[in-house]
Amino acid sequence: MHRDRFQSADRSFSSGAARPTWPLGVDGIAYGGDYNPEQWSRDTWIEDVRLMREADVNLVSIGMFSWASLEPRRGEFHWEWLDEVFDLLHENGIRVDLGTPTAAPPAWFFREHPEARVIDREGHALGPGSRGMACPSAPAYRKAATGITRALAERYGDHPALALWHVHNEYGAPVGESFSSFAQEAFRDWVTVRYGSLDAVNTAWGTAFWGQVFGDWADVHAPLPTPSMQNPSLELDWRRFSSEQILDCFRAERDVLRELTPHIPVTTNFMAHTCPNIDLWEWADEVDVVSNDHYLIAADERNFVELALDADLTRSIARGRPWMLLEHSTSGVNWQGRNVAKKPGEMARNSLSHVGRGADAVMFFQWRASRKGAEKFHSTMLPHAGTGSRIWREVTELGARLSGLADVRGSRVDADVAILWDWESHWAQDLPWRPSTALGHRTQIQTWYERLWRDHLAVDFAHPEDDLSGYRLVLAPASYLLTDAAAANLDTYVHDGGHLVVGPFSGVVDAEDGVRAGGLNAALAPVLGVEVHEFCPLREGDEARIVLDGNPLRSRIWCEDLHLAGAEAVGTYVDGPLPGGAAATRHAHGEGTAWYLASDVDVEDLAAVLAAPYSAAGVTPRGLPQDVELLERSSEDGTRHLIAINHTEQDTTVAPEGHEPLRIPAGGVATARIPAAGTVAAR
Repeated sequence: MHRDRFQSADRSFSSGAARPTWPLGVDGIAYGGDYNPEQWSRDTWIEDVRLMREADVNLVSIGMFSWASLEPRRGEFHWEWLDEVFDLLHENGIRVDLGTPTAAPPAWFFREHPEARVIDREGHALGPGSRGMACPSAPAYRKAATGITRALAERYGDHPALALWHVHNEYGAPVGESFSSFAQEAFRDWVTVRYGSLDAVNTAWGTAFWGQVFGDWADVHAPLPTPSMQNPSLELDWRRFSSEQILDCFRAERDVLRELTPHIPVTTNFMAHTCPNIDLWEWADEVDVVSNDHYLIAADERNFVELALDADLTRSIARGRPWMLLEHSTSGVNWQGRNVAKKPGEMARNSLSHVGRGADAVMFFQWRASRKGAEKFHSTMLPHAGTGSRIWREVTELGARLSGLADVRGSRVDADVAILWDWESHWAQDLPWRPSTALGHRTQIQTWYERLWRDHLAVDFAHPEDDLSGYRLVLAPASYLLTDAAAANLDTYVHDGGHLVVGPFSGVVDAEDGVRAGGLNAALAPVLGVEVHEFCPLREGDEARIVLDGNPLRSRIWCEDLHLAGAEAVGTYVDGPLPGGAAATRHAHGEGTAWYLASDVDVEDLAAVLAAPYSAAGVTPRGLPQDVELLERSSEDGTRHLIAINHTEQDTTVAPEGHEPLRIPAGGVATARIPAAGTVAAR
């Protein structure tokens, strides 16, 4: 098979045009999953394609783990099987998301290049035989990765079935860093570019403490094991470096694809909330379409809230543009401690929750259940039980339902509230030797998010340096690290009329994890009108009672000694380490208002904390039944698309504005469309 076979492909894209931002030829919502035909016979391929059509599948991802099948020995390519699969899918109207297989280098690569293996922090070389890339900094890996990528692009770049390039698989999972000699050298170069001189490095990292001063560039090193605590500023920069090294691997492959196939969009599957070692704000601008993988946390009985958070975060990373759910599961996974199966209807609720939050693709791992390998017990679209199973029935029902929602594609979600999210701040807060390990950014953010979820408010996430002027209300539950630019941005937001609510342990350090002069919240003291003089974490099992506007609250982890500097106290400690002290404050700043909560509180108590900010910002919680969602997307012409999700075991009804009441069965979903002209059309 040669490139000239594919000259019928759409080549309307030109180098001067904007990048394509959606899989070519996919109309409506994309639906399908990872397909691994190399695991199956040709007879099975034919059966698979027939069943895909039955399930309304219109897009499949192939090739992510196919390097060994495509290039079993260096330079020896076996294309015939993939040629046949491409043609078979094309003949049946199914588009292809073609993966570059660089997450799984073949055995021959590691045999020829043992130096490219990942080295862990203790200096152990990690062997092949699992998933995950080689050392991101190893020259041999980068050369081989771009080589197989180029070969794929030359072979299939003009095939009429090709809709999307899928680079690698889940960058950062499981390989987020490597401590090889290549990485050590690259880190030294990265530090040189970032700081320019050893004096600047010593200043930024505070190496005068514990006598760590560098006198030669050769002294600069990765954070290897040490007798005691490693320099936290060095650790933070190492995480920045590691994220950028992996991003450079993506860019190298992507640039090959853009050179050879500029008409095909490029993506890679993020893991927005569950892969913390990648700064996706930086990554998002490097892909043509944002894609995400999401898997429920089985131990969390309310994991549909975490799913909502992850979907809202992904849409925000995409800057509000439609995005792709590139993987989730039809039922249980196989890699958690107890892999709970999904209840009837839960798969549809999960899928449509993502759609309601901006996803224009619903994809799964994987199409057909594997009989061998580490993930043979992972649920799939076509399970081991076959087409007589409940899962298969739900898969086909979901495909039909998504086909009926084709006009949702391209519509947007509008939010008046934003939560600040910054991976660099999270990295810094997670480092050892903080006042309390119990005050974690993830728990703080998820608690505050769930309060908004229960109040049925649409939520965006934003970087602290983003333009926030379009939001009525901004929440900062966990902003331990704030750059100078971020602090100035928040000050301007409030001064110009915005409303800001800040959680504890925020504004503490600068970009290098150094405590600022002027107190323990110096970055935010001017806008908050309050100074933090001391952190007073609680012993496990202790509580501190708070009264806020007459409402009793409880802190179980954290208190702070606040000194008012223009703010007024709206909440005080009744007991604990600071009885009578301010626990929550309000400060008028310019045309806006900033509130500060100096303690952790649970999701129920947050209702009292946010009541005044809601009122001031003109944000009104919606009165819907508990654990029922009403999501809305809007098209450019003003058409409103409603998705109502019932997470309870009782039938319920919601009454959307401008629409007759919607009945939602127990554990079910209801959808409706309100045309711009005002005529109601229910689905």
